[in-house]
Amino acid sequence: MKEDFIRAEFHVHTRYSKDSILNKFFILFMCKIRKIKLLAITDHNEIRGAQKYKKFLKRFNIDVIVGEEIMTQKGEIIGLYLTEKIKDNQTVEETIKQIKNQGGLTYLPHPYDEKRYKTVLQDDMQKKFKDYFDFIEIHNGRNIKESFDDEQKKRQELLDINPIIGSDAHTFIELGRNYVLLKYNGKDNLIKDVEDGTFHTKKCIKIAHYITKLARIITMVEKGDFDGIHRIIIKKRKGRK
Repeated sequence: MKEDFIRAEFHVHTRYSKDSILNKFFILFMCKIRKIKLLAITDHNEIRGAQKYKKFLKRFNIDVIVGEEIMTQKGEIIGLYLTEKIKDNQTVEETIKQIKNQGGLTYLPHPYDEKRYKTVLQDDMQKKFKDYFDFIEIHNGRNIKESFDDEQKKRQELLDINPIIGSDAHTFIELGRNYVLLKYNGKDNLIKDVEDGTFHTKKCIKIAHYITKLARIITMVEKGDFDGIHRIIIKKRKGRK
């Protein structure tokens, strides 16, 4: 590794997301094994985990960017360097405004994904607000097909937004596989640092998607949401008919 360069992993989920059971000890273990020094924790509609884990991981010389993957009325947007949680189910415009008001950076995750189309920011919104995004993913660690990478790169070229890669890790087996090798000089220089860095990508571990489904059920059991579990079972049965 080049001197002063570190491995940075963006778009990571923890147990504070409803579909992950990744806790601080698993994160620490995998970061140490895979030499990750900078981590952007971006839980679904939540920043508590990022705030708590930031303090914990700092003791082990791992920096955390507090982020949030926010579900808007038209799909997901990530905010980086947040100090307050941003409410979900708002307009795209209002969500971007609130990220910027906190001095945060805006990040367009998985701009193309046939499997997760419900969470992808709608095409017209991508085009309408392209000038307000600081980053767009050209590789997502959970892309089940390589063709998704190709489409995401096409979106980046079309929209002319700074490219980035995101691991989208929900499980410990995914953490540390997709990273940017860069010199980190803080928030004000992150766009330039990523631009000058190098992207290191690996294909999706498909079993991770099944682990995520199991994590969602475990979370529902912990919360006593048996109606939710019943709805999932009914949905699966209908899908098989």
